[in-house]
Amino acid sequence: MQARAEAKHIRISPRKMKAIADLVRGKNIKDAQAILKFTPRKGAEIFLKVLNSAVANAENNNHLDVETLIVKEIYANQGPTMKRWNAGSMGRANPVLRRSSHVGVVVAEKE
Repeated sequence: MQARAEAKHIRISPRKMKAIADLVRGKNIKDAQAILKFTPRKGAEIFLKVLNSAVANAENNNHLDVETLIVKEIYANQGPTMKRWNAGSMGRANPVLRRSSHVGVVVAEKE
């Protein structure tokens, strides 16, 4: 049995989030929470919130034991990109792409 949680339209690029996701993929819940808590990056805080939500979903909705859970899947996919413009030299406009992410965590019982 598994439980999931998602956060959409997070204002950080998926490239920055994927490096953090690789740190905790496949770990048990206590280790993953400890790693995310002490990782000094903005994305780690976001992943920690989503992980805690997935654990709460597993415990309350699916009646799973928290001690036996592992991080089965963790991902940060590309969300919508806001397109903005900065003034460039000689009257030109330079594009600025403000990327966003869709973040998800799936937790499952250890086999």
